[in-house]
Amino acid sequence: MTERGALASRRRYAAEIMAATGAANARVEKAFAAVPREEFLTPPPWRIFSPGGLVEKITSDPIALYEDVLVVLDASQGINNGQPSLHAAWISALDPRPGETVVHIGIGAGYYTAILATLVGPKGRVHAYEIDVALAELARRHLAAFPNTTVHAASGVGAALPEADIIDVNAAATAPDTRWLRALKPDGRLIFPWQSSRGAGVTLVVRRCANGFRATPTFGVGFIPCVGAQPEPSMKHAGRDPAETHSVWLSEEHPPDETATAVYEEVWFSSKSV
Repeated sequence: MTERGALASRRRYAAEIMAATGAANARVEKAFAAVPREEFLTPPPWRIFSPGGLVEKITSDPIALYEDVLVVLDASQGINNGQPSLHAAWISALDPRPGETVVHIGIGAGYYTAILATLVGPKGRVHAYEIDVALAELARRHLAAFPNTTVHAASGVGAALPEADIIDVNAAATAPDTRWLRALKPDGRLIFPWQSSRGAGVTLVVRRCANGFRATPTFGVGFIPCVGAQPEPSMKHAGRDPAETHSVWLSEEHPPDETATAVYEEVWFSSKSV
């Protein structure tokens, strides 16, 4: 396929996945069109499947990657390059701006990291964390063309993180690591799959405000667990629906009260607004 044909395929793909999200973000669409997906995966042939695993095939044709499909990175661990429309929706919600600092946790082989690096530009920074050493090394090679990006072959849980405008976590947590919350700059944004019980959960978007952390549960998701971010609840609040959550609090700064929707040792979720 010619370079012109490849660009046309990526532009079509970018427009289609953005339309699927319902988000209108020209900058995010342009970034998806600019980054060749095949250059940020494991080597072909690729095993691809649609959400739910209903359609699956093995292919070495890069054109097949420019659909709203997942690509297997490590079948033994259930690690995939996730659904493009979901990540486009997440990145649109975060709206990375030129010059901002991003912490990306669970980067796989680096595809969505490259898109984040494109969006923050040469004056921005991306700190990318991948606990799987082999994938981290692969991502480091893939992202060598992005001097604004540093790959850490380490967990993003329990780590001393840099101050960040954006934290994008691509593995499910029952509760956020307190270091994620503390690393957010004023007006900083955190997004992660909140799976407070076994199975599917919801996307939680957290924004640091002057007087706390505003939280917005959005659409349903299902991710592999984030190692180290699986605390068990310390209290049960059976009368509250987690969908009522509007804020997240550090327990040492503000003890849980009657508005709690879920309580863990170090953090808790509340129905009150910030």
